[in-house]
Amino acid sequence: MTSFRIKALRRSGLIFFFQSCFAPGVCSIHSSPDCVVEVHSPEQEVIIALGSNVGNRLNNFDEALHLMKQSGIKITRHACLYETAPAYVTDQPQFLNSAVKGVTKIKPHELWKALKKIEKELGPANGIRIGPKPIDLDILFYGKFKIHFEILDVPPERIWERPFVVAPLIDLLGSDIDDDTVASWHSFSKHSSDLFELWEKLGGESLVGRNGMKRVLPVGNHLQDWSLKTSLMGILNLTPDSFSDGGKYISVEAAVSQARLMLSEGADMIDFGAQSTRPNASKISVEEELDRLIPVIEGVTKIPEAKGKLLSVDTFYSEVASEAVKKGVHLANDVSGGRLDSNMHSVVAALRVPYVAMHMRGDPSSMQNPENLQYNDVCKDVASELYERLKEAELAGIPAWRLIIDPGIGFSKNTEHNLDILTGLTTIRAEIARRSLAFSHAPLLIGPSRKRFIGDVCARPAADERDPATVAAVTTGVLNGANVVRVHNVQYNADALRLSDALLERKQRQNS
Repeated sequence: MTSFRIKALRRSGLIFFFQSCFAPGVCSIHSSPDCVVEVHSPEQEVIIALGSNVGNRLNNFDEALHLMKQSGIKITRHACLYETAPAYVTDQPQFLNSAVKGVTKIKPHELWKALKKIEKELGPANGIRIGPKPIDLDILFYGKFKIHFEILDVPPERIWERPFVVAPLIDLLGSDIDDDTVASWHSFSKHSSDLFELWEKLGGESLVGRNGMKRVLPVGNHLQDWSLKTSLMGILNLTPDSFSDGGKYISVEAAVSQARLMLSEGADMIDFGAQSTRPNASKISVEEELDRLIPVIEGVTKIPEAKGKLLSVDTFYSEVASEAVKKGVHLANDVSGGRLDSNMHSVVAALRVPYVAMHMRGDPSSMQNPENLQYNDVCKDVASELYERLKEAELAGIPAWRLIIDPGIGFSKNTEHNLDILTGLTTIRAEIARRSLAFSHAPLLIGPSRKRFIGDVCARPAADERDPATVAAVTTGVLNGANVVRVHNVQYNADALRLSDALLERKQRQNS
């Protein structure tokens, strides 16, 4: 008879020890290849690692997640996405690695068989256990159980010495060590009672960006490491009523010309906005927004300057986001974080593009009302509310590795709030990290350009006179952790980013 054992580890003073005989209705186990484990709880929390280094690696991940959901695994959290050098068998392509947390009623052995079936559906491996393969799915944890079968070992052996496994695992946690999930996972480690301590012993965050391991966000045809340089997003307003340049680019020719100028001046991406979101702006229909937007997208995608650059659509309508992506746009930038269109998250999830979730209370017509300007601590409150929107997006199917966060400078904020956010970006990250380390690693986008608070501070009532102070605001944001800045004047801010990145790089070298 095949030897096996299953142990449920100590939890809240209780120990369950499963052997070959069990109380009726609690657990039954057979050592045959069709082994079944029936646990008393109807659902178990599972952690599954993903790896791919053959074919379209990202598509392999997307398809695997889709098939996992079809198999009866409800995915509740995603780790970040890591591109890593191969381990053990090094003569093979680089891997993508991540992990997901979910709940399932599938029994352990049946879950293993379901994952093997998904691997087979997505393409054959070469027969080498740790060699190249389209998708590799491993059960890292199954509830609080420790499982040893001839073909199933949970948690897998040597898990704690593999940074490409531990990094995604840590992402699924929050930094609050009192979290129940942390407490249950700690018991699996033979080497340490603290996963965070273990991660630090391996090298921790210092491992990311070194030794062939980097954290990436897929956008367009790229796996972008947003930590290497600050990205510059040029604003292209296709509206007659935007606060800064409304009416200047309502013709296709003028809009395409402005896009060409911004790209030549150093913009990494262009953000198309066909509906004004200034305070008290009137809402227009999906049809009117598309009428303004689509001809310009079609024009910009044809110019040579746009080759290799990214395009974003600034909209809170899911239908607009969908049509824009069909025409070549790479990101959906939603000022409402999904609050103004209940279909936005599910539509973007199906589009498989990055999603910028911005913080705003109310809508453009009400966001500056007194009740929407009440904060106990603006950075902590914004972080808490942003987390809820990110969580909603993730549960709808947008993985953490496709999320970008925007604290919403100028939206439901007064002058003091905006200044506090620019200097408190690290606080926002830290507050989000308390609940989700994966979310806290998402690229951070800021958009202070020509906003009213700059006019208030500098006594510049005209928006187009605020560019010099915008440079100061952008620089402050970048030095405090922003990864993407959204601006009107690309030329001025491109220089500011070069200097800011140089300062950050020098500081990093001095501290290493």
